[in-house]
Amino acid sequence: MTLCIRNARHLDAPVDLLVDDGRIVTMTPAGRQAPPDGCELFEAGGLRLLPSLTDAHVHLREPGYEYKEDIASGLDAAAHGGFGQVMCMANTRPVNDAAAVTRFMRERARASHPRGPRLYPVAAASMGLEGSALAPLAELHEAGCVAVSNDGRPLENAELVRRIMEYAADLGMVFIDHCEDPHLARGWLMHEGDVSGMLGVKGQPAAGEAIQAARDIMLAEYLGLPVHIAHVSSRLTVDIIAWGKARGVRVTAETCPHYLLLDETSLQGYDTRAKVSPPLRTADDRAALRAAVASGLVDILVTDHAPHAAHEKDETLDAAPCGLTGLDLALSLTWGLVCEGALGEADLHRLWSRRPAEIFGLPCNGFAPGDPADFFLFDPDATWTVTPESLRSRGKNTPFLGMELQGRVRHHWLGGIPLF
Repeated sequence: MTLCIRNARHLDAPVDLLVDDGRIVTMTPAGRQAPPDGCELFEAGGLRLLPSLTDAHVHLREPGYEYKEDIASGLDAAAHGGFGQVMCMANTRPVNDAAAVTRFMRERARASHPRGPRLYPVAAASMGLEGSALAPLAELHEAGCVAVSNDGRPLENAELVRRIMEYAADLGMVFIDHCEDPHLARGWLMHEGDVSGMLGVKGQPAAGEAIQAARDIMLAEYLGLPVHIAHVSSRLTVDIIAWGKARGVRVTAETCPHYLLLDETSLQGYDTRAKVSPPLRTADDRAALRAAVASGLVDILVTDHAPHAAHEKDETLDAAPCGLTGLDLALSLTWGLVCEGALGEADLHRLWSRRPAEIFGLPCNGFAPGDPADFFLFDPDATWTVTPESLRSRGKNTPFLGMELQGRVRHHWLGGIPLF
């Protein structure tokens, strides 16, 4: 099928987009070329044309925790949030440490969303995520896993981390590490600082994240292999990553919109909706992360989408689990950063589309001839209020509830076929 999207805006330029057989044919200045005979016309009316986004860090909870989220509801939230593909972490029940679990996830995705978004499972780095025995990464890779992580369960054993890096690299997979010293401030509830002291709760120092990031980067340098640092939250870790990159280490890193927008004060009043791992840190850390994202020092944005049931977050701060829902919100939150000048629209494309695809070897639409026709039309002027009803994810756990956000996805195509 040939499709022509007319009068869209791409990076502030009015354009027409021609698509055929699921691929980009041309993107030209609006009105310069007449569409071919018989092609389906879609009038964009000046809406923004963006490439479908990639979220390299989500928790879709299935199998085992479907009361929080399942693959069908998670991918529905992804599609309406602008995401064409997501990488889902292994902390399911059973853990994704066997090919049967990987195949189950992919089959559930195909059954519920045959046209996409596409789901790429992330293999458990260790059996049961217990940090003792290496998971069968070759088997998991063959079943469809694209990366390796022990996410949520920090790895203490540096020798095991070395073996994971080597095994993953042999298979063409990147090791994604949740960096947190598991002994430093064990039992933490938030960042260790002025607010934790005022609230009288145990905090986690930023050094706990940076120590393990430094270990990983030094191992990556020694081995000449890549490593990816998950959900960076502190200035100290940014400095460690800058040190590694300056030495030529193949280190990449991610952070999340909530670390660019919130800080430790969001937990005043013991608000469990703002309890995340790693924790929200200081305003200075937030400023450092904004600068690192804008410069490319931190390579990509991810949601770390972590839906929970309402009764789980409706607990005391010590009993409530960490995590917030993100797939519905990430694009609008990032667009808010564009509107305030902290990022440019081209940065949004880089952070959410081009660089994730480069790091993890996934398809990407750069609007060049032959690229996959994965794109959406975005209304930057639409405003909406974050309510439980406006979120398609089953998870409603977010500190952004009640806020008015700007920007909505109006239409989304994957492989040239409309999702909505």
